[in-house]
Amino acid sequence: MSAQVLTLDSAKAANITVVEDGRGTQAVHDAIVAMRANRRTGTACAKRRGEVAGSNKKPYKQKGTGNARAGERRSPVRSGGGVVFGPLPRDYSKDVNKKTRKLAFRKSLSERIKTGDVLVLPSFSVADGKTKSFIKAITGLTDAKKVLIIGTSFDEKTYLAARNHAKALLMTADEVNTENILHYDKIFICSDAMEIISRRTAA
Repeated sequence: MSAQVLTLDSAKAANITVVEDGRGTQAVHDAIVAMRANRRTGTACAKRRGEVAGSNKKPYKQKGTGNARAGERRSPVRSGGGVVFGPLPRDYSKDVNKKTRKLAFRKSLSERIKTGDVLVLPSFSVADGKTKSFIKAITGLTDAKKVLIIGTSFDEKTYLAARNHAKALLMTADEVNTENILHYDKIFICSDAMEIISRRTAA
């Protein structure tokens, strides 16, 4: 199994739209920020003084004890009391329009092609479904630590072989995104996925 570096000329020949000017940097930033924000659950929550369990009874009488005046036990200044301005459940999600997402994907892929980190494979599969075989196949292609392999689809055995490799990922050309393109050291695209990549980068 051998791979060829995808150059700018060969990318254009495969009808992949390449960004050669400075456009798209802000789009990449916006897309990455949105993807990471959308993964946040926003479930952090602290109880205010009105939500903490406890009575409204004063802990001790108002006068005669020598202590400062004290109200309910749920006061924020007391142990076990409510939290002042604590976090409440919130929605962190950000929306990025389709045009910006497409430009971000096109820009990120273009930059990786320029640096020679994108290669084309005829196909990729691991017949026996073993992680050892998967690692052997990967090391035969590159010595990079983090590897992304893009195809139209992969068989069950190949997915089984890849799932225990923490630094390698199989993704279909339809689902791969800007963050994936930027995260991995080397990107391998199977020949049958080139048409989908071309469609996704079309202006």
